[in-house]
Amino acid sequence: VQLQASGGGLVQAGGSLRLSCAASGRTVSAYTMGWFRQAPGKEREFVAAIRRFGGSTAIADSVKGRFTISRDNAKNSVYLQMNSLNNEDTAVYYCAASMTNILSAIVRRASHELWGQGTLVTVSS
Repeated sequence: VQLQASGGGLVQAGGSLRLSCAASGRTVSAYTMGWFRQAPGKEREFVAAIRRFGGSTAIADSVKGRFTISRDNAKNSVYLQMNSLNNEDTAVYYCAASMTNILSAIVRRASHELWGQGTLVTVSS
């Protein structure tokens, strides 16, 4: 499967963006799909994931209550709705796919076998 992330851009603090991750080659429902982000000078960190079986979601504490992950099987896409953005959300956001369904694993970068290119989100104050 190939992953194509889009939707990044410049947004003011307090604003919203929706990132999209379009998959080709296989259906997104066959994978646990995740979003990670990497801010300048920092490690890539987990943001959110939607599991391959059942579709339950996992959200990082730093974005809980503000970000939502969803999946549209008909469009073979995964989305990250980001609300109440602040400066700390500025980063390159990556979508990724994993065959695991174990919660403790899906929050780790190493558990995701496939990665899309990143999309840059810049939050201005």
